[in-house]
Amino acid sequence: MTLFAHTDGASRGNPGESGIGIIFRDELGNVLYSGGGYIGTATNNIAEYQALLACLRKAISMECRHLIVHSDSQLMVRQMCGQYRVKDAMLRTLYQEATLIVRQAPFTFKILHIDREENSDADLLANTGIDSKLPLKI
Repeated sequence: MTLFAHTDGASRGNPGESGIGIIFRDELGNVLYSGGGYIGTATNNIAEYQALLACLRKAISMECRHLIVHSDSQLMVRQMCGQYRVKDAMLRTLYQEATLIVRQAPFTFKILHIDREENSDADLLANTGIDSKLPLKI
């Protein structure tokens, strides 16, 4: 099964209170899972990586064979694709964790950059996570 995921990290302030949102859809566009959660104080880029990590962990539990992730974070997508170096030490740690999961995952992985307007559902979940102050339950 191929899963199509949308991820987003939001930060109110940079750094500031932050949240993450993830949505999984099947090949027909049906929502299989959606969730948002609070991650505390973080930068926007850290929140984006935390959303990706939550997505990867959830995808493993969903037993998919192919995962295609959509994100509006150009920096994260280009870093994950090897187009940009990861200079920031904290982002490097999160990047290494994500690439390790991808290497060991039982699915193929692809990540694509999309415009913010195409990611409004995941953005809403991330902001709801900030408002709720509740962690994402995976």
